Order: sequence, then C-alpha cells, then structure tokens
Amino acid sequence: MATSRAEKVTEFLTCVICQELYTDPCTLKCDHTFCRKCVSAYIQTRPDAVQSKTIPCAFCRQDTKVPDPSRPVEEWAGQIKPSIIIQGLIDTQADVVKTGSASCCSVCEKLGETTPGASWCSECQVSLCERCVKIHRASPSSHDHEICDLSGEVKVKRRRKVMCREHKDEAIKLVCKDCHKAVCQTCFVINHRKCESVVTIVSMIPTMKYHLRKNAEKLSKKLHKKQKIVQKRNKTIGRIKKKKITVENHIKTAVERAIANIKQKRKQLMNEFKDITDKQTKKLKAEEIEMQMYKQHCEFIDQALVSDCEMDLYDAYQAWESGAVELGDVRDTDTEDTRRIDDVRFTPDTDNVQHILDDLQLGEIDVTYQDQGTCLPSPVLMDVIDGRMAGDDLVPLLRDVTVLVVDGIQTVVVTDVYNTCVKSFYTRNLTCHSRLPLNNSPHCVTQLKENQVMVAVPSSRQIVTVEVTPDLVLLSTITTSKWYFSLAVLSPSSLAAGTYDCVDILDMAGHVLRSVTTHNNETLFTHPFYMCVNNKGNILVSDWGNKSVTCVTSEGDVEWRYAPTGDRALNPYGITTTPTGDILVADSSKVIRLTETGDYVTDHQDIDCDPQGLYVDRHDTLYVCDGGQTLEINFM
Repeated sequence: MATSRAEKVTEFLTCVICQELYTDPCTLKCDHTFCRKCVSAYIQTRPDAVQSKTIPCAFCRQDTKVPDPSRPVEEWAGQIKPSIIIQGLIDTQADVVKTGSASCCSVCEKLGETTPGASWCSECQVSLCERCVKIHRASPSSHDHEICDLSGEVKVKRRRKVMCREHKDEAIKLVCKDCHKAVCQTCFVINHRKCESVVTIVSMIPTMKYHLRKNAEKLSKKLHKKQKIVQKRNKTIGRIKKKKITVENHIKTAVERAIANIKQKRKQLMNEFKDITDKQTKKLKAEEIEMQMYKQHCEFIDQALVSDCEMDLYDAYQAWESGAVELGDVRDTDTEDTRRIDDVRFTPDTDNVQHILDDLQLGEIDVTYQDQGTCLPSPVLMDVIDGRMAGDDLVPLLRDVTVLVVDGIQTVVVTDVYNTCVKSFYTRNLTCHSRLPLNNSPHCVTQLKENQVMVAVPSSRQIVTVEVTPDLVLLSTITTSKWYFSLAVLSPSSLAAGTYDCVDILDMAGHVLRSVTTHNNETLFTHPFYMCVNNKGNILVSDWGNKSVTCVTSEGDVEWRYAPTGDRALNPYGITTTPTGDILVADSSKVIRLTETGDYVTDHQDIDCDPQGLYVDRHDTLYVCDGGQTLEINFM
C-alpha cells in the first residue's frame, strides 16, 4: 500500500516532457506543470508560438500569454510563476534520507576518503562522520547547527535552497525592500546598489512569521465566522426549499382548479349539443315507426284476404271499420314548415377565451426580503490592544488612532489625553510599544508620510510632527494662532484643521490660508473635533456640537450634509473611510455607516463599545479607540 502510494506521488511529481522529477516547476495558465527548462526547450520547437508570443502547453496545447514578450525567447519560461505547492511536495519527498547503505562523510569524501556518515547537518546539508562531527561542533561558525543522527532511516530537515534564475550557482539570500524583490548577492551588486533598503531574508524571518501568524489568526477567525454564516445560510436554504415545495403545491392546486372549471365548461357544451341532436333524431325516428305500423296492417289485411277462415276476414274488416288504423295524408316532412337540423357546428370564442386566459390570475407570489442592513457585513472583534504603558500616571483615555506600515511592521499610533502623550504599538519578534510625552493633552492624529504623523495639541496651540520608526521620535513643532483639535492632510503643502466654529486650511507652517465657517449665510460648524479626507480629496467633518457630518471641498463648498433629527440624531466623534469609499462615524455605543455621498446605510450596534477615534486600514480592518484600549475589528 505504502509503495503504491509513493509511486503515485512520484508519478504526480514527474514532468511529462523529460519524464523525471520536476526541477524548478512552473505552472501554465491551463494548470499543467512542467520543468522550467523543459518549457523553455519546448518553446524553441514551436515557431508558431514564438510568432504568436505565447507559451503552448505540451499536454493540452492551450496557450499561455507571455507577460513580457519583448524579452528574449530564452527568458520567456522564466517569467512564469513558480509552482510553490509542487516544489513543496518535492521537498517533502526529499525529507526522508535512507541511510541503511551508510552514506559517506561529505567532508572526508572531498579529501578522497570514504568514511561512513554518522550524522547529518541540516544547515550545511552534508553528512558527517564521528570525527568531523566533533570538528563541526567545535567550529565557531557551525557550533549551533542542528545535527541529527543517521543510525537508521530517519527524517531529517532539508533546507531548500532557492537558486537565482540569472546566476544559477547562487542562492537567494537578500531582499530589496525598495523593489520588493528577493535577490542573490550578485544581483544586489549589479542591480540594487543604489537601493536604500536591502536586508537578508534571515533577518526578516521573525517579522514575516509574526505577520503570517497574525494573518493566519485573522483568517482563522474569519473562517470560524464564515462557517457560522454558512451554517445560517444553509438553514435558510433548507427553509426556502421547504417553502418552495409548499408554494409549488399551491400553484398546482390553483392550476388544477382552473383546469377543472374548464372541463366543467366542456361538459356543459357537450350536454347541450347532445340534447339538441337527440331531440331532432327523435322527431325523425317517429315517421319510421309510423311506416312500420302501416306495413304491419298491410300484412294483416293480406293474410286475411287469403285466409280460408271467414273470421280472419271479418276481424280485419272490423279493425278497419272501427278506426284502429288511422289513415292520414302522407306528407314529406322535409316540405313541412317545421324546424330541422341542416348542419351542426361549434364556433369557439377564440378572442374572448384568449383574452380571459391572458387576464387569468391564478394568484400572486409575494417575496419578503430582509432589511438592507442585515445583508451587510457584520463586525467581528479580532484583537484588543491594551493602551497602558510603563510611565502612565493615570488610566489611559485614547482619543484618536491611525495605522502605519513602517519597514513592513504594522504600527498602531494613538493619542492618550490623560497621560499627555502619543503611543505606538507594534510587534518586532515580541509585542513592543513606544511612548512620546507631550507638554499637554493631544487630540487627533493623522498620517503625514509613510513613516510620519501629525498630532494636534490644542491646549498648547501646537501641531507636532512625529516620526514613526516604529518607535516615536519628535521631529518638529509648529505654533498656531488657534486651538486645533482635528487634523487632515490635504496635500504635501496644506492641511485642514478644526477648531471652535470653523475649519481652517493651513500651510505646513501653521498659517491660515482660508477659513470655512458658513454656507448660505448659515453657520456650518461649532465643534468640528474629528475629520478625515475622502478619496476625492474632500474634507469629511464630524461636528459634535452641530450633531452632523459635513462634506466640504478645500475651497469651502459644501458637497452634502448628514444631520438626522429625532431618534436618529447624531452624537458624532471619530470619522474614517473604507477602501470602498463608505464612511464610518463613531456614535454613542455604535458606528454608523454612510455611503460616500452621505446616504445612511446602517448602524453597527454590535461594536459593543463606546467608540471615539476610528481608522480603517487598507485591509478594511477597523481600529476603534474605546477608553483605555484599541479594538481591532474586521467586517465579515
């Protein structure tokens, strides 16, 4: 059984062109996999493929477009993405090292000796004899290598080396973050010397593992949530199927009832037709009966006339004389003035019947749909970031939040009102944080550059610029003429800032370029304490005082305003936009979702917190300031 399974796996991992195990496997558009060198060689035998700039499949003949046909034909196969899964299977197959035949020591073999290998170094990928193992462990460069015993058939960890496609003898060990590309040492020297950020893959392992684990955790939670949704949907499908059978039976009953009525009409017509024909037939049959009577009397008289008995003659005479036989005038009924059937036809009332059928209503199908809000993704809590840090004098009160990705590290930056500081939370091997004290309580924070944020400090009339490394470093401070609570960067040279009764457009030195205060002689703002910029460059202002959300251009023109009254009146705080353009507004114990044109969509009341600052990252993850913690929420 095991042998059969192994043979099947080997067959699956065998290239159909060279009939050997795949080397550097690549998968074409048709999902067939070949060795990259085999694909390259096969292209050379197909001039039509070169002319059409496609790579034909040697198995099914389906063509795969060449991503960059301007490159030499020899490099076309190199543009096809590698098959990671197939390569992983090949590596798994290679994990089992059979040592029954006592493989030789790799080091001694280079010296011309044939010493049996006793151990295996997974780091150097060599077998070692007992003497060389001691030397290997004593060497500073290899003392910490993982060495396993080869005293039988064991599984050893083989580290797969990915070789450079251009420099076949060199392994890929570096990553250029500027170009987002993994390269070998030679590629780095030739093509990436001017790049600012080139690191070893090994140095990125902790960060990559952290993010992969975080993503796996998110996916696991999403999977769990999706499984519940699917179970709920399956129950709904079951109810729909049952309802379908019931409705179908009702429709069949209505149709059968209509058919029964039509059949009754048919029966009535048939009976009417039968009555008419039967009556006329009966009249016509009466003359035949009279003829038979005359015939019988004639035969009776004839018999009396030839009879030898006088009484027979007398009886016939007496019957005639007594009037037993009526002898009227013989007339042709066809000439009489009587009604008779000349022809019988059925003329269907086609137009009327068709009209009735067209207007026939057997019934109506009523469908009740769920409310629009119930069809939207629901929020799922993914993580909670505790805002407490060493050095805090009070329980934190986090006012606003933004998220940056600095050197591949996702960093959450928040403002802490009670402890008068800015804080960052990130993971570099372990969960880390940074704290930047300020001279007064900060309010809102907004991203300025990839690794910089700006923070409003209203009590000091300051706007500070902070570098996120992801630790926090104060870069500069500008003093303003007003107390600004909210900030939003409009361009590299201007930003919007909210203060009492107005929104100002500032330059990067803090000077007021223009103020937005009124529209159609009406005051627009009273407490515009949160704001953000949408994908059209317009400013979305959350005004706690006016209980409204207003969209204005940088020139001060009002695009729309959302200010419901009554039970739906707002108590707005943080505001942010999603990658799809929707707007999320923090309200009392809920988050409100609006369209990009300010139309109400739904309330996310199951946020289960009293939200303040909001921020949605590029993965559509919502970060919510809730007192002394930040909630990480995904919509599913």
